[in-house]
Amino acid sequence: MNKFVRTAFLLLFALLYVTPTTVIAQDEERNYGDIDVIAKLGDRYYIEFEPLPKLYLPRILISEGFHFFGSTKSAMNSGLFQDQFYVENPQAFVAGESGPVTYKLVRTDGTPVTLDLSISKHILWFWLAGFLTLFIFGRMARKYEAGIGRETAPKGAGMNFAEVLIVYLRDEVVKANIGEEKYMKFAPYLLSCFFMILFMNLFGLAPWGQTPTSDISVTAALAITTFFMVNLNGTKDYWKHVFAMPGIPKFMLIIMIPVEVLGLFTKPFALAVRLFANMLSGKMLILSMLGMIFVFAGLYGAGLGLASALLWVPFTLFIYALKVFAAFLQAYIFTMFSALFIGMALEDHSHHDEHHHAETAAAH
Repeated sequence: MNKFVRTAFLLLFALLYVTPTTVIAQDEERNYGDIDVIAKLGDRYYIEFEPLPKLYLPRILISEGFHFFGSTKSAMNSGLFQDQFYVENPQAFVAGESGPVTYKLVRTDGTPVTLDLSISKHILWFWLAGFLTLFIFGRMARKYEAGIGRETAPKGAGMNFAEVLIVYLRDEVVKANIGEEKYMKFAPYLLSCFFMILFMNLFGLAPWGQTPTSDISVTAALAITTFFMVNLNGTKDYWKHVFAMPGIPKFMLIIMIPVEVLGLFTKPFALAVRLFANMLSGKMLILSMLGMIFVFAGLYGAGLGLASALLWVPFTLFIYALKVFAAFLQAYIFTMFSALFIGMALEDHSHHDEHHHAETAAAH
């Protein structure tokens, strides 16, 4: 274990050493204290592989027809669209040379695009998480169909580890919250949620990787899916407790119904914000700690900046270890609460009322 930590430390230190020294050799006047963490965390229409060139992603625009371009610059060179920055500052644009600035495309006359369906880096990593989920567990399913894991013991560390997670989630999360009779209907969705979120959380720890779950639009899409799973499968008893809560005086329904309806939306809202905030803050902390190396270089010189890496790199490695734990924890929390909300929607309160009346009669 000590050897692994030492190796990881040396590799990370080497990466940190090569990047700033290369930049120093290229530009002595650069301000190393100018670190835009928010820009690094935001969604973009390209993927960075520093020090390699950027990989630009396709732009798909609907505005007076359907338009597909291989990159933002090719859309600008088409003569149909322009970066909003150059529309507002036409004197700064040089045909064939000026690259995108804001990456927000509008018509050359300044008219907004009707619909932008372009592929961004968060969408690309989201798709990759879905592909990995289908690929890995599709292969596992074929092994189980062949009898491996059912008639014989699971083979391989990966299959054993995945089976531990699946069995635990099935028994302690899905079945415990939804019930023995109905859990099978929702187990595929909940298990898919867990592993997709887990993959997306872990992507941000890889070199040049991104964390799609640090984007509120991604977590909101997941939460909205859970919202529909809950409310489309809600029983009559569930909706009765929303719009005509038993035992409540009629005049109180004027207050209770809006509160209950609001509660339908606060649950997915909490799911989305919790996952988004936790993953964004962790990534921001890592970038901020690494950014301190460049801040020190800008304030005290490149030598002291590199020397400060001896302090900031161990802190970053510690945060990385916490992020691995948080990746599993946040995937578990989202799955657990989704199962809980679905179970609440499927619960039949009449059985509880009958049980309560039976207990009361027996007591008397």
